[in-house]
Amino acid sequence: MSEEKQETRGLVIVYTGHGKGKTTAALGMCIRAAGYKKKIKIIQFIKGTWKYGEMDGIKLLEPYVEMEQRGKGFVGIVDDKEDISTHIRAAEEALQYSREAMNSGQYDHLILDEINVAINLKLIKVEDVVQLIQEKPEQLHLILTGRDAPQEIIDIADLVTEMREIKHPFQKGILAQQGVDY
Repeated sequence: MSEEKQETRGLVIVYTGHGKGKTTAALGMCIRAAGYKKKIKIIQFIKGTWKYGEMDGIKLLEPYVEMEQRGKGFVGIVDDKEDISTHIRAAEEALQYSREAMNSGQYDHLILDEINVAINLKLIKVEDVVQLIQEKPEQLHLILTGRDAPQEIIDIADLVTEMREIKHPFQKGILAQQGVDY
């Protein structure tokens, strides 16, 4: 694509739905952008205590891609020993950290992984995320992932993709697979 035909406005992109692939779609965008030597920051809002393959895989894309887990892990599941106030504080701090990263001028893409889940769990307010989106620098691509994206975010996004589960291996008793699910 010639330089004069390229659009330079940053987009707000949402990957949502109950099917698998939301974070994976955002990470795929990282690979594409890193190929153009773009700088990408990934901030994970929920994931925090488990080990995921993407943590080591992202390191292979350095210096173009950085990822930080700012959450305290999945909320309310079997091994969650944190008080809800700890999760709320971590999510609020992650949102503030996201704002700082967004406004730093260091990044071309900012991925807020599982931010929709943080909203739905009432760890952060949708109004605060809408405000963050409205403050987005013009050139920055802002990507939000997580199931159940609020309508307010869908309405202001430029691109929304919904992953819909049609079939899942868990229905056959097949557990999560390394390199596929985590």
